[in-house]
Order: sequence, then structure tokens, then C-alpha cells
Amino acid sequence: MSQDAVQLQAELLKAMAHPFRLRLIRELGREEECVCHLSALLQRPQPYVSHQLAALRDAGLVSDRREGQRIYYRVSDPRALRILSVVDEMAGAPDTVLAAPRAAVAGCPCPKCGDAPRIGHPIRRQAAVW
Repeated sequence: MSQDAVQLQAELLKAMAHPFRLRLIRELGREEECVCHLSALLQRPQPYVSHQLAALRDAGLVSDRREGQRIYYRVSDPRALRILSVVDEMAGAPDTVLAAPRAAVAGCPCPKCGDAPRIGHPIRRQAAVW
């Protein structure tokens, strides 16, 4: 295997090797989501979520599309979800990659959450420790 191939592999794994990014990939494995929904669901400020999504996009793990003012993200390659399933198995954790689709989240202004049953709490506007 060439050094370039090994370097690319390391970069992909490095992009995934962040707890919050793993959570994002899991959520996006369920279905495409907008940034505001991910922010409300994961209780992190929108700029932080956007920054982590940009790192995943730069690594080619997620892609985005714009619809009006909203940007929606999705997993670019389903093999990323297979990697998470293997990691779950190796860690002795239940496979949570393809769990049930989500319900609406309180505090989320996205169109998907507008008419659906609400879960969770509104996003907290306090300083977070990463």
C-alpha cells in the first residue's frame, strides 16, 4: 500500500475520531438533517455544530445541500456507518447506527419538527465545555 493511501486512511479515521463527530455521523445515518435540528438535538451551539460538520465534509464523510436558508447534511458514503457498526461491536456497545428515525425536538425551528411530536429539551444557551 502506498504512503498516500495510508495517509488518506489516517485522515479519514482522524476526522471520525472525535466524540461529537461520531454522534453527528450517527444522527445523519438515520436521515438527512439541518444544522438547526442537530444543534437542538445534541444541545450544542449552531457554530460548534457547523464547525464539526465542516470537518466531516472536508474529509468527504458528509455532504450538504442548501434549501432556502437551511443547509441539510447527510452521510456521503454508507461505508462510514459500517465502520461505526464495527467500532460498536469492538467496544461491546449496542449498534446504534441505524436506530429508529427521530421525533421532533423541542426548541428546533426546522420544518421537520414543526408538526411532529416533541422530545427532549430546548437548546441551552449557556457556555459549554468541549
